[in-house]
Amino acid sequence: MTNFFSSKFKLGILGGGQLGKMMLYETRKYDIQTHVLDPNPDAPCKIACDYFQQGNLMDYDTVYNFGKKVDVLTFEIETINIAAIAKLEQEGKKVFPSSKTLKNIQNKGQQKLFYQEHKIPTAVFLRFSNKAHLTEGITSNKIKLPFVWKSTQGGYDGKGVSVVKTGADVAKLPDVECIAEEMINFKNELAVIVVRNPSGEIKTYPVVEMEFHPEANQVEYVICPARIDNKIAQKAINVAEKVSEAFEHVGVLAVEMFQTQNDQILVNEVAPRPHNSGHYSIEASYTNQFEQHIRAILDLPLGETTSIVAGIMVNLVGAEGHTGDVVYKNIDEIMKMRGVTPHIYGKKQTRPFRKMGHVTIINEDIDEARKIAEKVKNTIKVISKD
Repeated sequence: MTNFFSSKFKLGILGGGQLGKMMLYETRKYDIQTHVLDPNPDAPCKIACDYFQQGNLMDYDTVYNFGKKVDVLTFEIETINIAAIAKLEQEGKKVFPSSKTLKNIQNKGQQKLFYQEHKIPTAVFLRFSNKAHLTEGITSNKIKLPFVWKSTQGGYDGKGVSVVKTGADVAKLPDVECIAEEMINFKNELAVIVVRNPSGEIKTYPVVEMEFHPEANQVEYVICPARIDNKIAQKAINVAEKVSEAFEHVGVLAVEMFQTQNDQILVNEVAPRPHNSGHYSIEASYTNQFEQHIRAILDLPLGETTSIVAGIMVNLVGAEGHTGDVVYKNIDEIMKMRGVTPHIYGKKQTRPFRKMGHVTIINEDIDEARKIAEKVKNTIKVISKD
């Protein structure tokens, strides 16, 4: 076995945001040498990696040359140059998840076609090449209002997603390739994190429930365990495992799902990396998702995925009307609360709805944890300096 620890082994991470930073907590713990590539000279990862390189993640030469310097390559963001990582793989470089997995996920239209092909339950959709094509689809009744519009490329944190109810809503949409999805009348939004290593070992985390902000279309609370019937939870885990098998991913895969009114489970979308829906695991699980991702891509034995205690995660996002140097107002107040741990991502500038951190609340009683989470949400404010 390769000696990863306190050695010359180099792990490369494409992307230097908060997910990478939290991955680096784990590589620091194990003394694994890390190289990070990110376009932002002040990326959150910069303070914690061994070597930081500023560069464009979509530039073929930049990604290829960066990959040549490391032994294993992973990523914390999907908007990376696939051709460069495919070339590295051809030359024998280990890249996890693979370019094949990423290719099927990076474009949301391609991702939805993949579900159709593999008989994975998902919302009915149509793919459109541009706005004119979409408008034609509406006028010819191929797609009926209201529907959910999604940009096939570059959407994240609620961006690139809109509910279209009227012609006026269509007029506001950007002129890009997109998908139009049937509106799902759902009871719950759920997620399951599946982890798999190259040796084929697979583990799943408990099902979590997600509560969304109505305006920003961002997760406000992630609740683990989900407050659902055990049969539904098992159904969600089975669907997530089927998705994982189809993508043949290595590492952590977050599978977001809808529970419909008649208890069907439909896959919404996936992320082939640590994900917002797994942040609770840092405090609440035996092995958190970031350590698990490192274990998986290095083909080490996977850790225990069960929870030690119930956990809720609250996203800290920039307050509306505030742009500029960040201030975390009342953070001392939440730190007095039992079982509350804030995580600050290291982004110096705030803007409305930008993810700036998260707070985990752990408690033996999930209902009590939810009450404390509400209190946390109403107390801490992410604002800018006056």
